[in-house]
Amino acid sequence: MARIKKTKIKKILIANRGEIACRVIKTCRKMGIKSIAVYSDADRKALHVRLADEAVHIGASPAKESYLNIDKIIKACKQTSADAVHPGYGFLSENPEFARRLESEGIIFIGPSPESMQAMGLKDAAKKIMQKAGVPVTPGYHGKDQGEKLLKTKADEIGYPILIKAIAGGGGKGMRKVEKAVDFSEALASCKREAKAAFGDDRVLIEKYILKPRHIEVQVFGDKYGNVIHMFERDCSLQRRHQKVIEEAPAPGMSEEVRGAMCEAAIKAAKAVNYISAGTVEFIVDGSGELRPDGFWFMEMNTRLQVEHPVTEMITGLDLVDLQIRIAEGEKLPKQKDIKLQGHAIEARIYAEDPTNDFLPSIGTIRSFDLFGWHDKYKTRVRIDTGVRENDEISIYYDPMIAKLIGTGKTRKEAIDETIEALSFSNIGGVTTNMVFLRRALEHKDFAAGKISTGFIKKNIKQLIPEPLENTDKALALAAVKLSETRLFAKDEITSPWSAIDGWRMNLEGCNEWRFVNNGEIISAYINQISKDSWRVEIDGISYPIERLAPDEIISNEEALGFLYAWNDNLRLEPLELYRSGETLKIYPYH
Repeated sequence: MARIKKTKIKKILIANRGEIACRVIKTCRKMGIKSIAVYSDADRKALHVRLADEAVHIGASPAKESYLNIDKIIKACKQTSADAVHPGYGFLSENPEFARRLESEGIIFIGPSPESMQAMGLKDAAKKIMQKAGVPVTPGYHGKDQGEKLLKTKADEIGYPILIKAIAGGGGKGMRKVEKAVDFSEALASCKREAKAAFGDDRVLIEKYILKPRHIEVQVFGDKYGNVIHMFERDCSLQRRHQKVIEEAPAPGMSEEVRGAMCEAAIKAAKAVNYISAGTVEFIVDGSGELRPDGFWFMEMNTRLQVEHPVTEMITGLDLVDLQIRIAEGEKLPKQKDIKLQGHAIEARIYAEDPTNDFLPSIGTIRSFDLFGWHDKYKTRVRIDTGVRENDEISIYYDPMIAKLIGTGKTRKEAIDETIEALSFSNIGGVTTNMVFLRRALEHKDFAAGKISTGFIKKNIKQLIPEPLENTDKALALAAVKLSETRLFAKDEITSPWSAIDGWRMNLEGCNEWRFVNNGEIISAYINQISKDSWRVEIDGISYPIERLAPDEIISNEEALGFLYAWNDNLRLEPLELYRSGETLKIYPYH
């Protein structure tokens, strides 16, 4: 082996934005490395620009004119004398041409070689490499002949249901499940059209569709000395339209025997392409029963850091970005025996999107941003990775992910409970988010029991999406009193009546107004506290007397409770949920 030249990296340009750019900056700061941000017009005031040591404007808001423009990023590297580039994920992170251009300019690419990326970039070629390396591959057809007649014959031979997948696919694009032979031709034509539009390549492969599939992936690392290690597995089965929503590590129901077989297969996969840096080997797993050593198959390899890497960091105590940088500098990996698995971690991706409206993105200004994990006393149990702050904009140009909330515990149940609690006590106002949806998924009895698959969300969608509130008045009166009584919107302990925000007035009854939005209609609830244990709430001219609330107020069967927004003059609460658990009133995010 040729002598490996070691280099001390002093300045890293981060060819990305948002949460991952902030994440890399954090590690750079810890390592004493200067960080350089790049930004588009839409990101002039973005958090990653404020956090970095330097920042360079690289173009207009559309990604193709900024974050996907190789020439502009290389120009920024030269302008700032950057030693290296960290690509994050998405954008140019898996573009072999970008890595080659950096190499030709003498700039270190913190990631795998262009050859490794290219080898794993096309699904059909990657599967052939895996078969040769002895990695189990899903039964299917990965050949060059793309004639419809041959593809149909192969599908018939494999047996339905099957998946048609674009060989250059990703993110669920160019993928169709076909249940019956009669539907094959129409699905093939649709898949090819979408693949051509998304990737400029309409070639496909055909695979056997696994019933009750789970998506389990193994984090691997390679160094420049030929060493490859793993950091155990992550379960990413909770997906919506093939996009991951909730991830966890380790995988539920994983035995040491299956873990050993899967991690060994992942290391074989990485070694087959001489892999360097962080990568993820993804497997499709038969989840119809207990996990088996012969019940998983190679799906693809992501040649970059993954969005869900924090759950691996939380169970291993490693900083994966730190490790990426050290490998790029020429250092060796730690020994496999020194990588220990401890506890459990769950990541929930918080998006600016409306689950009640087909998950359409919610564009606008973040008016309030209060996440549970920022509080010091919770930092050992809950981690928040974000690229936004209050008054930042969610634009039409980029992925609407706001933050990743990671809950941890000694056991899976503890991690679930921490994540649910963190979501329940978090508030993001100004845009609609999926936090209620995430919490409902985590609260579902099947999730708690580890009975998950990639079809979990589709199967349970009616239970996971908040429903509109009906028969509102009594429910809103109770909600208004409950919200006012908690006083959790007060940031500090109130020591003066002039600081109070409870509607106090000298010589008058205290009156506090809560405004609710239900299906676009604004409803005001005016609260007068009559005594310590009683209130009067007026809604639309009708007065509702409320006596002392029990810890969990009982709601009659006539009250239909659901989802709404609420705010007063001091704070906006989004989302707020009122629902029955049996007959119990619960109010989120503050209850």
